[in-house]
Amino acid sequence: MSGARAATPGTPGTLYVVATPIGNLGDLSPRALDTLRGVDAVCAEDTRHTRQLLAHFGLERPLLALHEHNEAALAEQIVARLRAGESLALVSDAGTPLVSDPGFRLVRAARAAGVRVSPVPGPCAFVAALSVAGLPSDRFVFEGFLPAKPRARRERLAQLAHEPRTLLFYESAHRIEDTLADMAAAFGQARPAVLARELTKLFETVLDGPLQALLDRVRADPDQRRGEFVLLVQGAEETAEAKVAEGRRLYAKLCEHLPPSTAARLAAELSGAPRKALYGGEESGPFR
Repeated sequence: MSGARAATPGTPGTLYVVATPIGNLGDLSPRALDTLRGVDAVCAEDTRHTRQLLAHFGLERPLLALHEHNEAALAEQIVARLRAGESLALVSDAGTPLVSDPGFRLVRAARAAGVRVSPVPGPCAFVAALSVAGLPSDRFVFEGFLPAKPRARRERLAQLAHEPRTLLFYESAHRIEDTLADMAAAFGQARPAVLARELTKLFETVLDGPLQALLDRVRADPDQRRGEFVLLVQGAEETAEAKVAEGRRLYAKLCEHLPPSTAARLAAELSGAPRKALYGGEESGPFR
């Protein structure tokens, strides 16, 4: 059965988590359209944007603003409406809700209250980018947006330098050049990467090559600094040196909370590095 499901009187309604287009409006699925048509109201990240989307399809639904600044305060009120029998939809400005967007607090509260939460799947920018990137896709890590401040961003990239899985990031137009430069410094200029810009839109481009080459292209072409970006970076080779480096990083963090012997054991298990190597080859320590 497509569309929103009417609640039996006296029983809770349903919260539908509805994916909407990331650019091309033709990507809104028939089921998503039926669901939006049938719910009592739509919880939207930006009501102006969602109103335009609904109007394009000839729909008019009550809208409730739900964004990062008010979600915690409104979640219980919305759950009360669901428990009273209303069915509601949750949408973001583009793509799948909760993916680098608000919504998880509402979903968590609804599930805790015994309310049915049903996905209406569809577009997702990082999945779309991964599907056309030509990078390993069997194992990957979605990092979302990196920190905006340069120092914090570089520290996070340093932590990811030895990650063997494909890395996926979102980035904004005004930071894309700086982020590429920081990635080339942290991961190496030759690390393969893909820059997907304006996916499903008129000026969609997907560029691939070493990080330094992508940086040079972005610096040389102002058009490549406009729009919305998904940045994908091939994972590090799982060399012995990389395992030791990752093991030492984990060991240092775990030692802040655990005894050295326990920290070393866990770091070795997680990284694949020999426990003795985590002490820098020293003869002192619990494993001498």
